[in-house]
This record gives sequence, structure tokens and C-alpha cells, in this order.
Amino acid sequence: MEVLIILVPLALALGAAGLAGFLWSLKTGQYDDLDGAAWRAIADDEPAGSSNGQQDPQGYGDAAPSEHKRPVEALMPRTDP
Repeated sequence: MEVLIILVPLALALGAAGLAGFLWSLKTGQYDDLDGAAWRAIADDEPAGSSNGQQDPQGYGDAAPSEHKRPVEALMPRTDP
């Protein structure tokens, strides 16, 4: 029973620290853009094969970004009705 004198305040302190960390993350905007990082991870800034002069097998080679539809854009959900 004497151990409860240590464990109860320790549990309350850890809970308060977790709550303080969560509130800090909300205040600093950690949850503002949940999908942006996921799309940036799979988006290609430059098509494969265009840096060494060879055209890639998907045909994106030296085409300007506006001339073709990139695979990431095809996966994005449509917003128009």
C-alpha cells in the first residue's frame, strides 16, 4: 500500500505531461494539414529518366508538367460534382 503514495502522483504527473504535450501540439498547428505530407511523399518533382536524357517507359520524359497528367493527380479525389 505504501507504493500507491508514489504511483498515484506519478501517474497523475505523466497524464498531465501527456495532456500538456497534446495541447502544445494543437497550439503550434501540428494537425493543420493532415493530407499534405502524405501527398508530398508520393509526388515526383521530376519524372524518372529525364535527368540522364533517357525517356522513361511511362512517356513522361521531357514533357512539360502541363502536357500530361501525372499519376499522383490521377489518385487525388475529385472535388467537382
